[in-house]
Amino acid sequence: MSVHDKILDLDDLRAELDRIRDSRRIVHCHGTFDIMHLGHIRHFRKARELGDVLVVTVTPDRFVNKGPHRPMFTAEHRAEVLASLAEIDYVAVNRWPTAVETIALLRPHVYVKGDEYRQAENDVTGKIVDEQQAVEAVGGEIRYTEDIVFSSSNIINRTMSPFSEEVQAWLLDFSSRHDSRSILEALERMRSLRVLALGETIVDEYHFCETLGKSGKEPVLVAKCLHKERYAGGILAVANHLAAFADRVSLLSQVGGQNPQLDFIRESLRPNVEQDFQEVPHGVTLVKRRFVERYPFQKLFETYTMNGNEYDPVHSVRFRQRLEEILPEMDLVVVADYGHGLIHPDTAELLEEKARFLAINTQMNAGNQGYHAYSKYRRADLISISENELRMEARSRTATVEELILRAAERANCERIVITQGERGCLCWSAAEGFFRVPAFTTKVVDRIGAGDTVLSVVSLCGALGLPIEVAGFLGSVAGAEAVATVCNKKFLDKVGFQKSVVSLLK
Repeated sequence: MSVHDKILDLDDLRAELDRIRDSRRIVHCHGTFDIMHLGHIRHFRKARELGDVLVVTVTPDRFVNKGPHRPMFTAEHRAEVLASLAEIDYVAVNRWPTAVETIALLRPHVYVKGDEYRQAENDVTGKIVDEQQAVEAVGGEIRYTEDIVFSSSNIINRTMSPFSEEVQAWLLDFSSRHDSRSILEALERMRSLRVLALGETIVDEYHFCETLGKSGKEPVLVAKCLHKERYAGGILAVANHLAAFADRVSLLSQVGGQNPQLDFIRESLRPNVEQDFQEVPHGVTLVKRRFVERYPFQKLFETYTMNGNEYDPVHSVRFRQRLEEILPEMDLVVVADYGHGLIHPDTAELLEEKARFLAINTQMNAGNQGYHAYSKYRRADLISISENELRMEARSRTATVEELILRAAERANCERIVITQGERGCLCWSAAEGFFRVPAFTTKVVDRIGAGDTVLSVVSLCGALGLPIEVAGFLGSVAGAEAVATVCNKKFLDKVGFQKSVVSLLK
């Protein structure tokens, strides 16, 4: 049988296995198999000895959560490499994130995993238990191969890393002080935190277009609208990111009475986000519309839907009363202050006085430029902003970032600061530990919208747990790399995928 004859669609593979099931013992292996190595070869040899027919399914590219630079090879290329091995009879690309549905479809007699999965607690995905149950449900058994364990991630990091030598050296140095197990344990401890997400609700609309050219009568660019997508932005995105790690997240925000969009908003939030939306009768829910050339992905124009009535004195009093009621319950308060009127100075003062751990981001945008800065808050436990936002507040183009951080720390009575610097990564500081520079782990930039919110979410959780500021910066940089690899807030952080990224980078 030729290599290409071995590669089948899942449904065709099922039909072939059904044809031979009664007379042949079917063995099934599943994984990413990004870089083929000796460990894989021995694994397949031992699996083949357990039956008559060995089938291997591979994880589709979109479900490979092993870091922003993975997979190195497409699913089709990985399938072709596998099909070239004599031990393997059939190969198929999976349709789902895990093998659970695939096992139910193919119904193998034996499902084989490597020895590293024998202890379920070693599987960061937690899916090995589900896979075992799926195998038993179809009358099969799970077996584990024992041999020396190699790692594709380790091989890639050492010999085929997409990162510069400086980033590789940084990761090697960092991993000598902080291993992946201790960091995963810290991520697990985030589950117990009681978190409040506070800030403006924003609906991001992306109108994808095809540019036609200049108008025939006026010097105006004309584009044909193709389709529109809506994303949950602002504090909605922050709450969803936080809810990937904390079991209970409370969201306090406001919507406009004229266009609340609550159906879309509620559907966009994760189930473990407790929602509390205060309605401003004469206000509107903030919508930021971006018109984008579909290919290449290029933003053309942006509009804000806001009518100036977002701040209402009566509503502001009610909002503060509600905030004061729930603050004592919270271990962490994450404030994403976009400067559109929700957080009045009186509200900021209440947060300074009552929040157990206060993490803030004061975003600079077209709607607030020149009117909004972190100095609105006289106390914060953690500040996470960009270098541009830091310089805008300090009115300085020439001072070093280190100097500006120390000024900000004194002005805001803050002991932890994370400054994002785009492709240069971030600079972190804590009063107890000093300065640490963390590189960017980005290998693909699709859209930077929402990246700062993603970093804020992760470093805030780290701060509330008292993790070293260098660890907070590392995890924030991992989060930022995942954020810029997707359009706006189309995807939110996924805990399992995030854990896999951490493990992959530190191998």
